[in-house]
Amino acid sequence: MSKYVDLTKILTKLPDYVFDYIEVAYDGESINTQIGYSIDIRTFFEYLIKFKFGKGISTESVTTDMLNEVTLRDLNGFKAYLREYESEYVSASGKVIKRIRTNNEYGINRKLSGIRGLFLYLYKNDYIDHNVTDKLDFKKLHQKMKRPLSTNDVMNLINVLYNGEDYFEGRSRASYLNRKQRDIALFTAYLGTGCRVSELVNLNIADVDFETSSFIVTRKGGDRQEIFMPIQVENEMCKYVEERLADEDTKDTDPLFISRNNKRILPQTVEKNLKNYCRAAGITDPEKMHPHALRRTFACNLIADGIDIKMVAELMGHKNIEVTHRYYTQYASERRKEVMRSVKIGE
Repeated sequence: MSKYVDLTKILTKLPDYVFDYIEVAYDGESINTQIGYSIDIRTFFEYLIKFKFGKGISTESVTTDMLNEVTLRDLNGFKAYLREYESEYVSASGKVIKRIRTNNEYGINRKLSGIRGLFLYLYKNDYIDHNVTDKLDFKKLHQKMKRPLSTNDVMNLINVLYNGEDYFEGRSRASYLNRKQRDIALFTAYLGTGCRVSELVNLNIADVDFETSSFIVTRKGGDRQEIFMPIQVENEMCKYVEERLADEDTKDTDPLFISRNNKRILPQTVEKNLKNYCRAAGITDPEKMHPHALRRTFACNLIADGIDIKMVAELMGHKNIEVTHRYYTQYASERRKEVMRSVKIGE
């Protein structure tokens, strides 16, 4: 079933003003993001029906006048409710299935963010006369430092990418050889440009321009940005594009990175393949086996090379420089460790 069908099914059980909000606030965002926030709003309405308005109404019947009656106490109650609550859905066979859902601080804050966005939208458009969510405190987050790949990690990973026939056997080896140039081009582009996995898998052949040594990606929010390729990335990309265009049926408008079924490769496939390469390279830290670790490594390497943080933010496609600052904080922590480990006492 199409993701757009899933989104439509969710929104048909919510008021029209929610549809308008999702369409305006998340225009250009991925369909999964729109589905996620739509579900969060539905969960909030279900909570209000259960604990404030009574069970005689449906989520579709929650009016803006009713939302005008929501208090800070209701919002704090919802915040506590999100930690663990029961939800139900109807399976394809028509059976009602109940599940216990839990959220950590990050999950709770994301859901509260969607609710705050909805109230702000309604207030700005005069659907409600005050925005009670302005008084809401979000959960305090305990930031966990996520490590980038070390220099040795990167060297070992690159070695596996280029020489996988020495690491894989049987069907795994045959599968690797079939996708070898694709994966070399994909993962060197990831390490060399810091693009998001969604940006890379959505590239078409025509998006790559070897005259300017660049390709065009669609950033979060729908903005288009030209990404200039390091020499190694350009060389591998050129080999892969030549391989793709060797098939006379291939068009410039076709997806650049394709699966064995000649369909656009999925982010899940990229993550699965990266994990296999990491295991072969001796990288076992789960944080380093996720595609975003390559993007994090790119940012930390730029900062280590003394690149201005504003330039790093632009290269990463960050609209908010505070997001980029997290990478700087991470790098600074590593430098503090290096400095302190070199301190000699009594000399």
